[in-house]
Amino acid sequence: MLSCSAVAQRTFSVKKLPPIPDADGFAGSLAGVSNGALVVAGGSNFPNGGRPWRGDTKKWYDRILVLESPDGQWKEAGKLPFPLGYAVTVSWKDAVVCVGGSNEKGHVAAAFLMRWKKQQIGFEPLPAFPHPIANACGALVGNVLYVAGGLEKPDATQTLRQFYALDLAAPNRTWQPLPVWEGAGRMLSVAAGSGNRFFLFSGTDLVQDKTTGTASRVYLTDAHVFDISKKQWTRLPDMPHPTVAAVGPALVRDGQVVIFGGDTGEYASQTQVLKDNHPGFSTDILALPLPAGPWMIRQKFPAVIRPDAASNPNASTYLPVTTPLVPWKGGFVMPGGEARPGTRTPGVLWFK
Repeated sequence: MLSCSAVAQRTFSVKKLPPIPDADGFAGSLAGVSNGALVVAGGSNFPNGGRPWRGDTKKWYDRILVLESPDGQWKEAGKLPFPLGYAVTVSWKDAVVCVGGSNEKGHVAAAFLMRWKKQQIGFEPLPAFPHPIANACGALVGNVLYVAGGLEKPDATQTLRQFYALDLAAPNRTWQPLPVWEGAGRMLSVAAGSGNRFFLFSGTDLVQDKTTGTASRVYLTDAHVFDISKKQWTRLPDMPHPTVAAVGPALVRDGQVVIFGGDTGEYASQTQVLKDNHPGFSTDILALPLPAGPWMIRQKFPAVIRPDAASNPNASTYLPVTTPLVPWKGGFVMPGGEARPGTRTPGVLWFK
């Protein structure tokens, strides 16, 4: 059990739950809660310890796993309709909502509800997103799912600057376009929803080189809030640093938004040099007191990077990216994710 001091003299503890039953683990999994059980599905990895800088091929999965209690064991629970990762996923009522995502064939527009009931997984289709989309962010406000940004196809040289809503409780569900924030398009952003507001933080834009045609990432620190009643965006104070691909949706608790880690871009240009010696992503826990800040780095997440981390990453505790943050059993779960570039983790962290 790891612990550290927290906001307003509180503390939180971090516990390791049974790991995902895969030696490599997965990033970009779909995850949420259905009828009290934690459901984790799909995602991608480089099988058998593969790495992108060695030319190994990324693989996507359709496997569905269920954990019914924090001290239980993972159950195999069937398969997704197709391999899938990097979708927008949230928990709603008794279902896990899944929108978009990607696989070996490209990005998809499909959307569906996934339910664990009577010891089996069932699916309910939702209206497809207006076009293929992956690496977007989303959050619920009441019964309405809001989705922002993303990427339309794997080789796109522009990120999406768009904002849509889907009322999950409506008798005739349809995607509704909404006004867009003032700022760059983005992917791998962090969203949050609370009260009558949707929040949008950080992410990365793409800029295309006019000579080579290749696109490079621009790490963003801007933050925005959308007033749902007024249908109006407001710019919030800029963040201390980017939080690209941080676990999400972010927490809104005790009058503040709290974001865990993320990729700051500090080592982005050194991935091919550092390889397995990459130190991992940020361990900063950022907090934005509402309504308007200022931002603060409240504390560090208690990551434990052991001396053998390069060759044995699963023995260390990283604060992952590219995985959902799932409220469950009075706490919050980070199921797997990316421990460092090219390296997934089967570790499942649960904190209160």
